[in-house]
Amino acid sequence: MAALKIKKGSSKHSAYNLRPNFSDVQETHTLAVLVDNEPGVLARVIGLFSGRGYNIESLTVAEVDHLGHQSRITIVTKGTPQVIEQIKAQLGRIVPVHEVHDLTVDGPSVERELALFKVTGTGEKRVEALRLADIFRANAVDSTLDSFVFEVTGAPEKIDAFADLMRPLGLVEVARTGVAALSRGAE
Repeated sequence: MAALKIKKGSSKHSAYNLRPNFSDVQETHTLAVLVDNEPGVLARVIGLFSGRGYNIESLTVAEVDHLGHQSRITIVTKGTPQVIEQIKAQLGRIVPVHEVHDLTVDGPSVERELALFKVTGTGEKRVEALRLADIFRANAVDSTLDSFVFEVTGAPEKIDAFADLMRPLGLVEVARTGVAALSRGAE
């Protein structure tokens, strides 16, 4: 009688391999959440993330309907597909939340961010900072004899690229607004 040999650690043929095939790949998602504009709502949304150990990479909040007293929270977060689905489901259960949209999967969207960069330097570094700012369509919103404050608007990747180029030229401070995003099209 031949015995069936299963290689140790091989779960391909095991009856005990009950774990579904979940992806461990981390994905970045942009969520748009429409909420009542009332005290404590943002704290509840943020509490959902912190209480479960989820990270928020970007957070933008503003009132979008003054008469309806509603605000839009745009959250950029990272997680496995299962974690993202769990976040969306849990957000939808919070009482003052009206809508949750995953702009990453809903179709094409437009994402923009505003950033201010303080760059110090003189001589060639100053000239190079101005040249790069022109290429990135950055506006110099403040200038002294040894520094500039540049304003850059664009996709987060553009903001990151500008920061990377300004570091060796004397970047000393950055302020970012966080991502504002809308889905494209009529809906």
